[in-house]
Amino acid sequence: MHGIALALVWCFGSLSVVGGVYWTIVAWRVRRDGKNRPSLTEGLTGSLAHWPAVSVIIPAHNEEGHAPDLLRSLLAQDYLGELEVIFVLDRCTDGTLVALERVRADHAAGVRAIKVSLIENTHCPDEWAGKCNAAHQGALVATGEILLFTDADTTFEPGVIRASVKLLHDRGLALLSVLSTVSVRHFFEAVAQPVAALQLMKLYPIARVNDIENPMPFANGQFMMFSREAYEAIGGHAAVKDALLEDLAFAKQIVRIIKRKAGLFLSDGLVHVQMYETYAQFREGWRRIFIEACHRNPRRMRRYGLECMGLGTGVAGVALASIVGGAAALSLDDRPLALVGFTLGALALIIQQLTLMRIYQLVGVPRIATLAYPFASLAVARILWRGAKDLRRSAPVRWGGREYRLEPTER
Repeated sequence: MHGIALALVWCFGSLSVVGGVYWTIVAWRVRRDGKNRPSLTEGLTGSLAHWPAVSVIIPAHNEEGHAPDLLRSLLAQDYLGELEVIFVLDRCTDGTLVALERVRADHAAGVRAIKVSLIENTHCPDEWAGKCNAAHQGALVATGEILLFTDADTTFEPGVIRASVKLLHDRGLALLSVLSTVSVRHFFEAVAQPVAALQLMKLYPIARVNDIENPMPFANGQFMMFSREAYEAIGGHAAVKDALLEDLAFAKQIVRIIKRKAGLFLSDGLVHVQMYETYAQFREGWRRIFIEACHRNPRRMRRYGLECMGLGTGVAGVALASIVGGAAALSLDDRPLALVGFTLGALALIIQQLTLMRIYQLVGVPRIATLAYPFASLAVARILWRGAKDLRRSAPVRWGGREYRLEPTER
């Protein structure tokens, strides 16, 4: 019995050390990068000699519950230049139009006049994704020097457009994108959403995306601001009309085709998004995101799923096993061995949890949600594995009013 306890402690204790070292490195990187993290708040100070006209374009499909809140937040912007808002209602069958008209009517009696256009789009060509087509229709009538495409389930703090335009100008960017702060309304948003987002950021580290010499193309479709000149240079939405993730496609066009600069910033609470209402929607949405983020490579998706589970579920599991081994050694009256098992296991868990608490604090997620990280890691790993399986058997993916049957790649 003593030999089993000894083997258990040293095996799982050693693995706990590996896990603890990994999360220590993560903590160091979070601390290092936290000092230079690109934040949208940087654009809130200072002014421009000329504030260009901005057109905000919002494709919306049955967004009665969200779109009015976005419109109110846009009408409350403190932007110093001309601002117009264009909603393209894409084949809506709910009360989105009526709800937006009500907000527009209330605004008409206000002090500052911001032009609000509500376009009803009833048709989507077969070769276009619905969201891309709706955004394209909005861009055709937009008059601004700057084009901002955003989702109907976002809301903006008053200084968002001013800060974004300032950063676009100061950094000489053709495309500025923002990582929104996710609203936590449902249990899965607090538990699984941060793990999925962290996994995506491992695939596309912000430092690599913003690297001047060798940038990694990436953008977030919830918030993409273009100079009109750059948007037209790549052919607008027509260039990405059938892309499963139009944001990644746009970033590749900007960075690799016309060789211009793109920038990615954290919203730090200035842009909020309500992504999914149910866990089923969350699961299907992230399956699509991971498929494209992994370049439709099933092998890569399986590998990232294993990594996600190992660094979350695995580290917690071996740490607990080390503690259990320590308890077994204590029952055999081997206190030194018990101390080793308890110490190594507890340190790995503490380091992991403290690191995650800091990350969750930075992204605006309740820190208590870190306790569920091991279980959420397994859930996200399963999404990755399901995506890999679906690619292998050509299972359809629905998005933007279309159904896609994707071919797996090995690149």
